[in-house]
Amino acid sequence: MAKDYYEVLGVPRSSSQPEIKKAYRRLARKYHPDLNPGDKTSEAKFKEIQEAYSVLIDPKKKAQYDQFGFAGDMPPGGGGPRGPSGSGFEGFDFSDYGTSSFKDFFENLFGGGGAARSREAVPNERGEDLHYTMNIGFKDAINGVQTRIRLNRLASCPSCRGRGSASGGVRKSCPSCGGSGRGFVQRGFMKFSTDCPACGGTGKTAGAACPDCGGRGHVQKSELISVRIPGGVDTGSRVRIPGRGNAGRNEGMPGDLYIQIEVAPHSFFRREGANIYIKLPITVPEATLGAKIDVPTLYGPTAIRIPPGTRSGQKFRIKDKGAPTPGKRARGDEFVEVSIVPPPFGDQRVRELMKELERLSGPNPREDLGVR
Repeated sequence: MAKDYYEVLGVPRSSSQPEIKKAYRRLARKYHPDLNPGDKTSEAKFKEIQEAYSVLIDPKKKAQYDQFGFAGDMPPGGGGPRGPSGSGFEGFDFSDYGTSSFKDFFENLFGGGGAARSREAVPNERGEDLHYTMNIGFKDAINGVQTRIRLNRLASCPSCRGRGSASGGVRKSCPSCGGSGRGFVQRGFMKFSTDCPACGGTGKTAGAACPDCGGRGHVQKSELISVRIPGGVDTGSRVRIPGRGNAGRNEGMPGDLYIQIEVAPHSFFRREGANIYIKLPITVPEATLGAKIDVPTLYGPTAIRIPPGTRSGQKFRIKDKGAPTPGKRARGDEFVEVSIVPPPFGDQRVRELMKELERLSGPNPREDLGVR
């Protein structure tokens, strides 16, 4: 006998929707496969609970179910008990219709009003997306680059136009149903109209497989394609090239190509988001007396002023000299960290001057630390 959905959830027929929902949640937590790994009994019970809940929580489905009763095996000759409505359908096994609604069942039962459906024999299917990793230089990532790449992809078969049939996609009337798209299934003494199993209810067949693609509808193709990488990309950025993925099935849309960017490091620039960082060496006189010096940027040298008494590690900001953001006009900034470079110690004259500078330097700068 088929299952009683109320019995599956352990609730009476008079239960409200909140009560049904509460019972479902309690049982779902108990029998969920993630909480019972490898337990086939719990897995089957969980599916049974889901099936019962999907019907009883839907007011329309529940009303139909209450009217026609739970499914069972109908004895030959239409015997057996009748449900609350006395309709006589309580003995029919609805399991072959999976999770279809009663509306679908009655459309199959009465042939959908006698009208054949007009669906495609093979549905249009969008092609798969492709992923490609591209290594580019630091400056190319900042400025953008136009380049070509070799791409291996599935292209639509030119012989059958992606349909997979030897007739080039021209479908013929299904010989099993005569083009009506309808078939019949016998259940006891009753005969029900359903989709033709040979053509899936389309009334058409695709014919023999295309010899050039073996019926797959696509062929392997290697091609050079031109791609443009916008300025401002960084490691981890993805650039989408529409329509350059694998071909779709039955003239379906092709997938897209996604290019994963890997940027090579620079010898002295460091990037964090849209900002650029650089360490700039300066001399002792420049740090002591101040100076106007050139700083390299992504867009050429830019002069900055070093104030007198600048310390090593001090940072300066140059506005709008950072990396661009793809799709925007704004740019980040460049941050310059100065590093004081001592003079060459091997020159005797330099040593004499440094000793003189030592005498003039004033108090010990480490005096507050309690050391000499």
